[in-house]
Amino acid sequence: MDPSEQRPHHDPLPKGSCLAMGRCRPLPTWTQRCTLFLSQANLPRGWITGGKEARAHSKPYMAFLNISMKHGHKRCGGFLIQKDFVLTAAHCDPGKIMVYLGAHNVTKRERSQQRLAVRRKIPHPKYNNKTWENDLMLLKLKGKAKLTKAVQLVPLPEAGEEVMPRDICNVAGWGNTRARGFSLPSTLQEVNLKVLKADRCTRYPQFVPTSMLCVGDPREVEKSSFQGDSGGPLVCDGTAQGIVSFGKDDGSPPRVFTRVSAYIPWIKKTMRKLQD
Repeated sequence: MDPSEQRPHHDPLPKGSCLAMGRCRPLPTWTQRCTLFLSQANLPRGWITGGKEARAHSKPYMAFLNISMKHGHKRCGGFLIQKDFVLTAAHCDPGKIMVYLGAHNVTKRERSQQRLAVRRKIPHPKYNNKTWENDLMLLKLKGKAKLTKAVQLVPLPEAGEEVMPRDICNVAGWGNTRARGFSLPSTLQEVNLKVLKADRCTRYPQFVPTSMLCVGDPREVEKSSFQGDSGGPLVCDGTAQGIVSFGKDDGSPPRVFTRVSAYIPWIKKTMRKLQD
């Protein structure tokens, strides 16, 4: 597999940083088996990292995004906010996306699963793939999800709503569970993470406090979102307050999430325009 076939013409990733979908620097090793970008650094292992298997269908808003590319597939997360709209990260857009709702074990055809194609991908118009500002994307689905016990909407925050430092929030995903090498889980994993003050993310020069959240206690080095978890929600007290975006390529906390409350006007306006 030729990495140049899937890398952009310029490399927007600062050394030592990594999109949670899996794109990292230094240049990764490619594998035909999983077609996921992986760091070559000598890294400690960890669990989402540091988490556990979620109870089946306990997070019915979760969407599994299977992204088809020329040489295989990648995976991202997302979350159902209307019957025909999923919210995810803008950098989860390297190919054709198929959305699976009601999934727990993504290697099985569960009766609870609903498979929906994407009619249109709408990344935020000011998404910057060099700094990861405005890293969110709406997926307009072909058809509407049927709400069941395993498929439900997740509430969004009010515009400008704040998440307080020290709040404990939940992240879930089907992403890599190891920082050294990789292990893609079959079942949904989850971890509880602490929201930090913005100044704790000074390790990221591109961090913007008004539109990003700093998440994950650096003292709990084994707990983090990681490669493949991109686009999944940070759920605080039942509300989707963040979107998994980027962090260090060793998976260490804190990591950066898109702040959903900063984009409520754009989300609502865009959905209104595209409603059937």
